Amino acid sequence: MSKPAGNGDGKRSVGAILVVGGGIGGMQASLDLANAGFKVYLVERSPSIGGRMAQLDKTFPTNDCSMCTISPKLIEVAKHLNIDLITYSDVESIEGESGNFTVRVKCRAKSVDYSKCTGCGLCSEKCPTKVDSEFEAGIGKRKAIYVPYPQAVPNKPVIDREHCMKFTKGKCGVCQKKCPTGAIDYEQKDEIRELKVGAVILAPGYDPVDASVRPEYGFGRYKNVITSLQYERLLSASGPTQGHIKRSSDGVAPRRIAWIQCVGSRDKTCGNEYCSSVCCMYATKEAIMTAEHEKEAKCTIFFNDIRAFGKGFERYYIGAEKDNGVSYIRGIVSTVREMQKTKNLLIKYASDDGEVKEEEFDLVVLSVGLKPSADSKRLAEIAGIKLDSHGYALASTFSPNRSSRPGVFVCGAFLAPMDIPETVMTASSAAAASAELVAQERGSLAAYKTYPDERDVAQEEPRVGVFVCRCGTNIARVVDVPKVVEYARTLPYVKFAAESLFSCSTDTQKIITDAIKENNLNRVIVAACTPATHEPLFQDTLKEAGLNKFLFEMANIRNQCSWVHQDPELATEKSKDLVRMAVARALTLESIKQLQSPVTQKALVIGGGLSGMTAALSLARQGFEAYLVEKSDTLGGFLNRLHYTLAGDDAQKQLKQLVNEVNAESRIKVFTNAEVTEFSGHVGSFHATIKTQNKKEKIDIGAVIVATGASEYKPAEYLYGQNPNVLTQLELEHKIATEPDAVRKAQKIVMIQCVGSRDQEHQYCSRVCCGQAVKNALKLKELNPAAKVYVLHRDIRTYAGKELLYRDAREKGVLFLRYDLEHKPEVSEPGGALSVKARDVSIGATLNIRPDLVVLSTGIVPHETNTTLGPLLKVSLDRDGFYLEAHLKLRPLDFASEGMFLCGLAHSPKYIEESIAQARGAASRAAHLLSKDSLTVGGVISVVDGEKCVACLTCVRVCPYGVPAFNQETGVVYIEPASCQGCGICAGACPNKAIEVQHYKDRQVIAKCDVLCEAKN
Repeated sequence: MSKPAGNGDGKRSVGAILVVGGGIGGMQASLDLANAGFKVYLVERSPSIGGRMAQLDKTFPTNDCSMCTISPKLIEVAKHLNIDLITYSDVESIEGESGNFTVRVKCRAKSVDYSKCTGCGLCSEKCPTKVDSEFEAGIGKRKAIYVPYPQAVPNKPVIDREHCMKFTKGKCGVCQKKCPTGAIDYEQKDEIRELKVGAVILAPGYDPVDASVRPEYGFGRYKNVITSLQYERLLSASGPTQGHIKRSSDGVAPRRIAWIQCVGSRDKTCGNEYCSSVCCMYATKEAIMTAEHEKEAKCTIFFNDIRAFGKGFERYYIGAEKDNGVSYIRGIVSTVREMQKTKNLLIKYASDDGEVKEEEFDLVVLSVGLKPSADSKRLAEIAGIKLDSHGYALASTFSPNRSSRPGVFVCGAFLAPMDIPETVMTASSAAAASAELVAQERGSLAAYKTYPDERDVAQEEPRVGVFVCRCGTNIARVVDVPKVVEYARTLPYVKFAAESLFSCSTDTQKIITDAIKENNLNRVIVAACTPATHEPLFQDTLKEAGLNKFLFEMANIRNQCSWVHQDPELATEKSKDLVRMAVARALTLESIKQLQSPVTQKALVIGGGLSGMTAALSLARQGFEAYLVEKSDTLGGFLNRLHYTLAGDDAQKQLKQLVNEVNAESRIKVFTNAEVTEFSGHVGSFHATIKTQNKKEKIDIGAVIVATGASEYKPAEYLYGQNPNVLTQLELEHKIATEPDAVRKAQKIVMIQCVGSRDQEHQYCSRVCCGQAVKNALKLKELNPAAKVYVLHRDIRTYAGKELLYRDAREKGVLFLRYDLEHKPEVSEPGGALSVKARDVSIGATLNIRPDLVVLSTGIVPHETNTTLGPLLKVSLDRDGFYLEAHLKLRPLDFASEGMFLCGLAHSPKYIEESIAQARGAASRAAHLLSKDSLTVGGVISVVDGEKCVACLTCVRVCPYGVPAFNQETGVVYIEPASCQGCGICAGACPNKAIEVQHYKDRQVIAKCDVLCEAKN
């Protein structure tokens, strides 16, 4: 890795970064930077990290448990040696310049000495003062001395001095009396810490809009009118009702539940004209989860436009209606009135056809919008950055993470309302931008984790420890956890068994470590949730205790018992079975030695469009060499066809500048008219062949970023290709930019939305089409204010700040007419003149328009190379043909195959600024890998027994990763440990049983089956 140039002024930068805000955005940015060799100071105002995601029950569109998904990241942040976690603190000042900032942080007195506190919880248990819990959104209580939520990090309490009687009245002091370690310190003072950092990332998150901005809906007056965040806490198994949906008025489970959308969003009267982006989908998720909780529940969502624009969202929305019985009513709710006797709610609304109706519900949920967090304005003033009129950080289309002050970057919901994946992407992007700035100081302040020497347990008799998790009430409300623990104690070789409230919390990790040491355990079982998310966490805990991480086994009693069985007795018996099976397998487990594999500190970026160039440039500025491969003869991709952005930027000017920067960068080698024809290797050590017109070049790289873009849908409908006055939006944009006088003559223009999107062949929203139509419509009105522009749509999906452009277009006279799938527009040309027949379902009338131009808002479809490049790289595509990420929410930039990343339109349709953020984020993820000299590989891999192998090559043929290879010298097949993915297909296919998967050998798997069958017999 060559040294980057630094911050450009010859001064040494500081190899540390300040991240302000400990939500998912702040955590992601911190982990990216810390894992790439930088010191990180993570400052959070509240007592714990986790942000809003920790409050959610499930996440859409996968319905994953939010806490289960986020908790490994909480632990990773807490344990990371390069992250200094500073909670319950405020940034007071940021002085200095880019590369060299001095930051003052006020650490508020917690009134608890954390060096003495064990987190036992006795203080909170004995505290007599109860106040509304912020974490429970006001529908649950907490004490004056409290931990915000059970899995909180840090998992130690603070005293709320505004409500503690010791501070308000000078009496009580029960927590100090009861604390067994003397950790309560009423005299503790605020402290000021001064930090030296090279860059600052602001990630203060968002606050929900106060629902009382719409007093006609009765929030705060009617007990059975609640907000969407309060409803999340009702759904949550760790919430105040343990996941049982109950009305506040009488504790009865509601049967008729209504969601009212756009409360505090798209509303000029409360100053929030923007769309909050996530409300349609979280309401859909809550309705789906309600239908799963209560089979008899009737869920109704009152909406204006359904904005299901994200990846997988359209199918999720369709499934809610089709499979879960959720009813969507397009209508504007005018009032909610409480019925005095029953406390039910009567909703009055104007339906889509204009008729005023009333409907009765047991519970009303207000889908409140998002707004900048309460501390955002103060933070912006301290950081010296500009905000927009709504309080969001001001950033440009082509520099979406850069604030108005050099060296200060922004991410997440401080930029605009956004979902979790976008927050993660922008966080990684901000991390990359910061790393570019201080790249020369990588490793200068970093610490590296070490583990104690590993115990050799090969000759020891098995000593098994079993830890059974309650998961709040996720497991414990169905499974009798104490009975499972008692049963575990009766099993052979079990020397220790205990239960825990949350096995994934930091305090439980210490309990496990201590139990291993105190009881000389050499096998560990955790009966909890899924190993898919939590196994690495527990394996790391074993390493910290001096055990080989492969001496660990999980029993998934949440997904396989408490979540799928409602009979507590049967669920408990099944949990016992799973624990018995886990113990049987644990007795057969062996220590497995992993290897170190060197990292080639170079990257391959496939695709030379906006995303590919951005990713390559970011890597180069972080000090890594990049090979940039473009199939066509010019760089730029889709951007070559754009002339202006929604914000009014000159797209071609920006493109030219970007191409010049790429060509001038010595660390980037550009290949045009080129393609990758061969690919092999493993994470950190890949090998590729690049074919150009004249030659082939073999390269070695450590990471790959796929940025191959996408294509415009070419319609066969609406007379496209038959009549020259039927254009696509891209063609219209080119015409406006190059032939404005010709376009100015058009008096009537009809735009048709969702052409090649949201249909049977393309069951997804192309995200950009509505914004593109609004952008071009405004351009047309600018050229000819008298022109009549009609936009025929199903929903207008101008999310976040794009809503303001939609409002502007309506105010300028652009007509938006809604059609449905049963009455799609018809385009004909009687007598050679264009004619459009369209039924506006809002007024129930059919219109016949004679336009000069028909403009088709065509969708974005996967690039044709995906079906060949995907198999070559051995990465998966989703059902729509776009590349499939490792995890929709928290790993949107990673492929499941380690060392491979994706960004831009190859991932899914998106706007310019989103592609840039994702590209720089992918570079951040790749830099995390490339910054290392070597990687630990092996473990769960296939191993060939040379004595049994007959070289039939079955394994060579069936391996989806192309790893097994015939060795001419030995005459048998060899499997490279660093390349093997551990899928086990070769072991299953080998006719001579010559291949075994380490950690999943036949006897290790059969041991579980044997004890299960013995019990049943």
